[in-house]
Amino acid sequence: MKASDYIADFLVKQGVKYVFGVTGGAIIHLFDSIGKRRDIKYICTQHEQSAAMAADGYSRMTKNLGVAIATSGPGATNLITGTCCSYYDSIPVLTITGQVSTSRLKEDKKVRQIGFQETPITDMYKPITKYSVIIKNPSQLRYELEKAVYIAKSGRPGPVLVDIPDDIQRAEIDPDKLLSYIPKVASINLKYVEGKMKQLLPLIKKAERPIIILGAGIKLGRCEKEAIDFVKKLNFPVGLTWATKDMLAENDELNAGVFGVASPRCGNFAVQNSDLILALGTRMDQHHTGTPANTFAREAKKILVEIDEDEIKKFNESGLKWDIIINADINHFLKSANKNSFSTTDVSAWIKKIKEWKKRYPSCPKRYFKEKEINSYAFIEELSKKTKKGEILVIDTGGTLAEIMGGYKMNKRQTIFSDLNHTSMGYALPASIGACFANNKKPVICLIGDGGIQMNIQELATISHYNLPIKIFVFNNKGYGMIQQTQDDWLGSRYEASRGDKGVAIPNFFKIGKAYKLKAKKIENYRGLNRKLKRILDYNGALLCEVRISPFQRIVPMAKAGLPLEDLKPLLPREEFLKNMLIKPLSQSLKNA
Repeated sequence: MKASDYIADFLVKQGVKYVFGVTGGAIIHLFDSIGKRRDIKYICTQHEQSAAMAADGYSRMTKNLGVAIATSGPGATNLITGTCCSYYDSIPVLTITGQVSTSRLKEDKKVRQIGFQETPITDMYKPITKYSVIIKNPSQLRYELEKAVYIAKSGRPGPVLVDIPDDIQRAEIDPDKLLSYIPKVASINLKYVEGKMKQLLPLIKKAERPIIILGAGIKLGRCEKEAIDFVKKLNFPVGLTWATKDMLAENDELNAGVFGVASPRCGNFAVQNSDLILALGTRMDQHHTGTPANTFAREAKKILVEIDEDEIKKFNESGLKWDIIINADINHFLKSANKNSFSTTDVSAWIKKIKEWKKRYPSCPKRYFKEKEINSYAFIEELSKKTKKGEILVIDTGGTLAEIMGGYKMNKRQTIFSDLNHTSMGYALPASIGACFANNKKPVICLIGDGGIQMNIQELATISHYNLPIKIFVFNNKGYGMIQQTQDDWLGSRYEASRGDKGVAIPNFFKIGKAYKLKAKKIENYRGLNRKLKRILDYNGALLCEVRISPFQRIVPMAKAGLPLEDLKPLLPREEFLKNMLIKPLSQSLKNA
């Protein structure tokens, strides 16, 4: 059996139906082997970066392995940005790169290159993957592929790289003689989790202003139902990270909203004034805690459930102190928690207070609809009213991400995701392609800025070629809005390299959509907005809609670096703080406001 045929068969056995890549001299045999099969298909992206991002989106939607394939040298290096997206968001992706034949590898020789397009890609990938290996003997094939996939999916998931030289792909092998990988499965210490659970009981019983934080680990562990069961069991309000925004409906009385440095006031007031934080499956990065980290929920008892021991160690230097740390798989914690009986204090007054905050500080005040130019928060609110149950929304980075996470009203069962930690401009377009194939070519909504789409605009050709029903909303504010906001804070509003009149090219997106044979629309004001949105969302095919946003649009509210979460710009007047007196004393920062 040809080795490349074996690899294709291996991918099928992993339940992978689509792989994403760009061909090249060192990977043609694998593409040929996949092309001969009917149970798996390759999707040709226009750039390897997009292949990695499409594989990432595919993995998120299938909750299975994503696969990206590229040739050696520049093909392999072009995958790096997309691989970083998967690494920092803990997404299991298998990256397969071709390599020059083993006889042409430079190994330890003091030269830069021997084989044509030879690059030591495994060394480059080690810091951004869970496992990176080159196969130098056909007998290693089964062992290394099985090992890579196991590592990608186990523990805290993430991407892996298998580099396969051209002569290895062409080799004849006997699959029955290949050595299998047998993982060493760590024993589950349920006694440890149960012991920690006993420490939680008195804190949970005393809490009058509790907040449960649901992190990305809930989704990675595929235990969304168990997490919601736990929330409902305690009847405690929930602070959502951006990764879990779609887990609770906006109108759920336990939903305090998303929180963080670029999130609405309600969620931030809730976590900052809580007396108990129970953070589940989240690494609690600086976006969540604000800076310095010791300003986060200063009067609360804090409990963290986190699988990655190294993420826990970082708190030794951050200044954020946890009262109880549970270093365990979130599934094991929830299994133990949902077996327990909890005694709790009546928190109805706390839930009522959070509800008041939501009403007092909406993400989209009515005055936004009276502005001459479209305010993105107003557009997002109207979009959320028109989207349907089961919709998939893929969000790009920057202001687009912050505004949608803060302003989109999730009142239907939908899926929303983004590249949250590497935050690569241009991610949403190829990730939408991966999500669309993962969902049997059902519609996907892609929300992206004018800067972001330029990074991977070539993938409009992929969408057009495969006739994918992706609705692309391009938020055009004629520049990089989030960068301009940072320049407002630190550089006296000198918008160097961030605006159309400062070197940033702003093309005609309507014409570009047409050039790629997509249905193209343009929204420039509020007239007939509901009707236009309905027509766009009902359209059965690929569509690009340019939404003209005010170039003065800013993320509101937003905490400036170095200030606590409740110090949200623009600052609220003192009397506004005084109106927000809690049932119990305010956190120290609000007392001193």
